[in-house]
Amino acid sequence: MNDTSSNDTSSSGNSPSGNSPSGNPSSKSPINVAVVGVGAFGRNHARVYKQLQKAGLVRLIAVVDSDTARVDAIAKEFDCRAFGSVTQMINTYSEIQAASVAVPTVLHLQVARSLMEAGVDVLIEKPIATTLKEADELVSLAAKHQRVAQVGHLERFNPAVRATLPLINRPMFFEVHRLSVFSPRSLDVDVVLDLMIHDLDIVLTFAKSKVKEIRAVGLPILSGKVDIANVRVEFESGCVANFTASRVSTERVRKLRFFQPAQYISLDYERQDVLVFSVGAASGQLPSEPSVNPQIQMSKPAVIAEEPLLTEITSFLTSVRDRSRPVVPLEDGRLALELALSILHEIRRHASQIGVN
Repeated sequence: MNDTSSNDTSSSGNSPSGNSPSGNPSSKSPINVAVVGVGAFGRNHARVYKQLQKAGLVRLIAVVDSDTARVDAIAKEFDCRAFGSVTQMINTYSEIQAASVAVPTVLHLQVARSLMEAGVDVLIEKPIATTLKEADELVSLAAKHQRVAQVGHLERFNPAVRATLPLINRPMFFEVHRLSVFSPRSLDVDVVLDLMIHDLDIVLTFAKSKVKEIRAVGLPILSGKVDIANVRVEFESGCVANFTASRVSTERVRKLRFFQPAQYISLDYERQDVLVFSVGAASGQLPSEPSVNPQIQMSKPAVIAEEPLLTEITSFLTSVRDRSRPVVPLEDGRLALELALSILHEIRRHASQIGVN
């Protein structure tokens, strides 16, 4: 995108706090960080690191990008060094301890490999990779080099999502919409890997069940890849999820709604807001508000507004310092990618069936 606790030393577990090429951070010293890829989203990583630097948590040492003018401008903006490649940066600053990887998806493996081989922990933007083979190699590299490796599924850190997690018991039906106006950003991947993958990860986290069946349709509209898609996923638990993702919409929508026994829960990612409608015994779980139907109680869980990217990066840095399992380990990123690729396969099958190129 341009834009795990045991003695196991994989990304799914703690890694030892002994010596490494860059050294593991002490409990008090700031963590030396870098950002690789400073497009629109990479710049936001640099901005957040600089914000955390003011709190004494990190030192933003360097930014890396093959676009010389862009990387120089970002380095000047955030008062750090600019480099044209990871190799140049590592050869100059062997003390880099953690880095965000925000290069195009096709470069995730190449860049993350170089960083992990140099002893650097990585936060890799979503999707984790372009293929499952690449994702598996990233998992193996993290284990081999004892690196903390997290995937940037940003919505996991949305306050509305975090407020919803304690309410989940047995979700049976999801309706999810993620719509955006057209932008040339991230056109190296289909809308399923660009936008929908956020919701695939959240629904997989909420549903906690294996996928049984996928039905999908998608079309290219303004780019050479799928720009709009509608997907129906059935899980082995009996849960069904409908997803709609578009990057050619006239409006911006980020909503997820689901039903579970005696409850309907509506989540707005954009507003960081959650509404819970309950019937019967379920209505006593949260403080309720007056409702038009006396049988239905409406409630709003407390949500503390915060920037998801700040929370995500802070969580990553905690794992780096503690050598602990990331909230979104590489294995979770692989699961989301596997579902996304299966959806794209079904989209191609459907297109072929109806004679659409």
